[in-house]
Amino acid sequence: MLSVGLAWAWRKSPRPDSLFEAFHYWLTDTLVAHGIRRYCLLGYSLGGRLALYHASRQPLGLAALWLESAHPGLAASERPARIAHDERWATRFEQEPMEGVLTDWYQQPVFSDLTEAQRRRQVQRRLANHGAAVANMLRATSLGKQPSQWAWLANTSLPVSYFSGLRDAKFHTLASRLKRWPPPAPDHARRGHNLHAEQPGEISQQINAWYQTFG
Repeated sequence: MLSVGLAWAWRKSPRPDSLFEAFHYWLTDTLVAHGIRRYCLLGYSLGGRLALYHASRQPLGLAALWLESAHPGLAASERPARIAHDERWATRFEQEPMEGVLTDWYQQPVFSDLTEAQRRRQVQRRLANHGAAVANMLRATSLGKQPSQWAWLANTSLPVSYFSGLRDAKFHTLASRLKRWPPPAPDHARRGHNLHAEQPGEISQQINAWYQTFG
């Protein structure tokens, strides 16, 4: 198994709006460097959006795609508002103390399933982040700049699985639009946005079983 992070992206992308394309080429080069010719790709949230973009470029060797709580893209009419929304957060990360901005960040509806203790842990884990770097990433990966992949998903022959928790209303609604994909397993019913963190054992078992079908 090869795990990739996002720190590479800013170094590889000469312009903030080219990060999705930069990821596609970087991942392709990384797979070649590791001698990987056939692979399954898993991605969560932003990682899922980047994985989806890569898959839409129809890379050789990609056997299947697993998405967890990842947005396929907005309609063109919705993009300006989302870009403005992300710009407001980016400005705050640039100009305000990290702890205060992170505290507000985890009050967003998408994190409503977290307890207060879980929110505090998430804030503490990210206090060392640099505000300017977070702002740059927010601008570069804004959902408003992501090409919509709904049409590609509707027509691709690539095996795709999408998982979301029933308590994550936004992303479970997105999942319900993808009728041909399997619904979340029953043990996800009480879970929220971050399934792999909330129930790592169960998700790991499902990923392993899923992977074996393509091995």
